[in-house]
Amino acid sequence: MAVTPSDRKSALPYFALAIGVIALGFSALFVRWADAPGPVTGAYRMGLASMVLLPLAMRRGRGRAWPRRGMVFAVLGGTSLALDIALWNTSVNMTRAANAALFGNTAPLWVAVAGWALFGERLPSLFWGGLGITLLGAGAVAGADFLTHPTLGWGDVLGLLAGVFYAGYYLATQFGRRHLDSARYVWLAGAASATVLLLICLFAGLPLTGYSLQTYLAFFGAALVTQSIGYLVVGYALGHLPASLVSPIMIGQPVMTALLGIPLLGEHLSLVQWLGGAAVVTGVYLINRAHSSQVEEPAEANA
Repeated sequence: MAVTPSDRKSALPYFALAIGVIALGFSALFVRWADAPGPVTGAYRMGLASMVLLPLAMRRGRGRAWPRRGMVFAVLGGTSLALDIALWNTSVNMTRAANAALFGNTAPLWVAVAGWALFGERLPSLFWGGLGITLLGAGAVAGADFLTHPTLGWGDVLGLLAGVFYAGYYLATQFGRRHLDSARYVWLAGAASATVLLLICLFAGLPLTGYSLQTYLAFFGAALVTQSIGYLVVGYALGHLPASLVSPIMIGQPVMTALLGIPLLGEHLSLVQWLGGAAVVTGVYLINRAHSSQVEEPAEANA
């Protein structure tokens, strides 16, 4: 049976999601390959990506207003993303790349908790069941690290904390996208994130230059592959598929990181950690489904 152009068009969003999962799965690997402090890697990632995305943002904004409310939420989202990246990049250098990706992607859990605590959203039993499974899985993964090496355990804690700030980015984006299209929002949030990360580096006295060629290549890889390509293709998919479908698929990122880490980083997880990771992914999936069923999808703003 011949494949028609309409079939190809309908398959493109799913192809974009596959590319997004792979691109974001490489994130922890680029951080590990960059022989630099986490905030420095993050500053280069966001700064270079902002320069790459600037022409697209300016093209989308030509002759159109930049609503103040949308800009405020973009800056808030960028600040949350900067703190997420600084903590998460640091966690990658303290624990396994798969662990950092796993705990950093617990953001749907914290988004749902924020909706319950701040906005009074009622959470169904599916959420609480997913929460229990997630906590048990996280305990299995982190517990194995604490038993083998306390430093690795602290890396897991930083990964979880990074997930909290990543949730802050999601929440700010949820409101900001009502006023700005995706290209301008992603660019402005990225520029704000790069600025905050640069200030963190300067305040902490972290060197911004003098690194090896491999490290600079890792900086460019993180900016082009993870930030530019990864976020753009996922944004494209969100314009054609519901977030309730995209979000669970993106939970596959830690699995991709774990698989890539075996041949490229020489990392191996124990059976307990594989089972714990599977439990976390399952729990976050259930949490995401429970939360998305409670919240009406906001309309795309001039997407």
